[in-house]
Amino acid sequence: MTLPTLYLTHGGGPWPWMEGPMGEFHAGLARSLAALPAQLPQEPKAVLMISAHWEAPVFTAGAGAAPGLLYDYSGFPANTYQLRYPAPGVPALAERVAQLLAAAGIAAALDPARGLDHGAFVPMFAMYPGAGMPLLQLSLRQGLDPAEHLAAGRALAPLREEGVLIVGSGSSYHNMQERGPSAFAPSQAFDRWLHQVLVESDPALRELALTRWEQAPSARHAHPREEHLLPLMVAAAAAAGEPGRCIFREERFFGISTVSSFCFGEWRG
Repeated sequence: MTLPTLYLTHGGGPWPWMEGPMGEFHAGLARSLAALPAQLPQEPKAVLMISAHWEAPVFTAGAGAAPGLLYDYSGFPANTYQLRYPAPGVPALAERVAQLLAAAGIAAALDPARGLDHGAFVPMFAMYPGAGMPLLQLSLRQGLDPAEHLAAGRALAPLREEGVLIVGSGSSYHNMQERGPSAFAPSQAFDRWLHQVLVESDPALRELALTRWEQAPSARHAHPREEHLLPLMVAAAAAAGEPGRCIFREERFFGISTVSSFCFGEWRG
């Protein structure tokens, strides 16, 4: 059976470990992520997570057997810098990822020392809190070229038949300078474009539209820098030609912006 691919909005910082307003703002996202494993057509053997928070000169896979955590955020409570999420690494899968990319003419590397950043361990904790699901993280490639990330997704597509769940972790809206009410209209405009391209349009035309994402309404307002959008390219291209659907949408996330998550391929939800 072929697993679907996912593009997830992963929320702000280490939110699953926080109470008060931060936890309340993420309640809907928390429910959505917790429900995901039961909505897959089968249990994955491992998760390949492409995080917005890792960029490297070439696509690089974390090859450690027991990756630690990178607390790559600031200004949060002290306990969030002592978190543990001991998901097992998958060195053999890292090798397989590098081989698939190289076979497609895409430069790749392995990094056995790098830990998991919060773009990886936060959504994984929400989905698999017991940390039993093997997890491999893959970087973005510096330069953030949409076509290169689409090509990487196509190269990694065979993993879906090998029991690997490919997940792009980012945010459908990510403008850290625009946090007030004025964020709502542009985030909605860009979100509507995403839904049109990913859900309503012919899947065969999806990659062309994603290559030209900067032409979308409010594109550069939604993503002044596109690192939180690029994981979508990998996830979408790994399921080229297959239908997309929205699996989470919150119109006023944090009270100010519209965000969504998407699935490509078979889905039970």
